Amino acid sequence: MAIVDVKVPQLSESVAEATLLNWKKKPGEAVAQDEILIEIETDKVVLEVPAPSAGVLSQIVKNDGDTVTADEVIAKIDTEATAGAAAPAA
Repeated sequence: MAIVDVKVPQLSESVAEATLLNWKKKPGEAVAQDEILIEIETDKVVLEVPAPSAGVLSQIVKNDGDTVTADEVIAKIDTEATAGAAAPAA
């Protein structure tokens, strides 16, 4: 299983933290590379956070409304999984 971290992007120098607004995907759903996963709001702007790679959203680490800082891990993507795939036959 290859897991890729989804991190908060770099914020401007004058911004120390941001708030997660609304997850666009749920754990277990497939995501495409660069697909928008969540919006993050600072005191100045709303940023969209894209998926760093394709796969399945395996875990949301931070929830809607949580306060986060730059480079903080907010979710994990399993790049080898497929959404809704049945377990392989033994």
